[in-house]
Amino acid sequence: MYKDLLPIGSVVLLKGGEKRLMICGRVVCSGDSETIHDYVGCYYPEGIVDSSELFFFEQEAIEDIFFIGFQDREEIQYRAGVLGELDKHELTVKDGQIVIREE
Repeated sequence: MYKDLLPIGSVVLLKGGEKRLMICGRVVCSGDSETIHDYVGCYYPEGIVDSSELFFFEQEAIEDIFFIGFQDREEIQYRAGVLGELDKHELTVKDGQIVIREE
């Protein structure tokens, strides 16, 4: 699940969307929510101009992929290691931070 997420910098259009977004974070929660989202994105090509214009969304919400972000050895290792390890656990939000749910 998480190990298959698009890399940072990927540019996508969401279903029903009119403006493309650039992925700027993965496995995130918004400050006022306990929901864990696959991605956070900002308008493309503007970037993060205002934090109120960040968009939290899931993999299933993506309609089109226009660009796949930079992938080097570090990104590949991160996906296989960190994101791959998260696939083995159930996550939750505790005190505003994403943590592995304790049994």
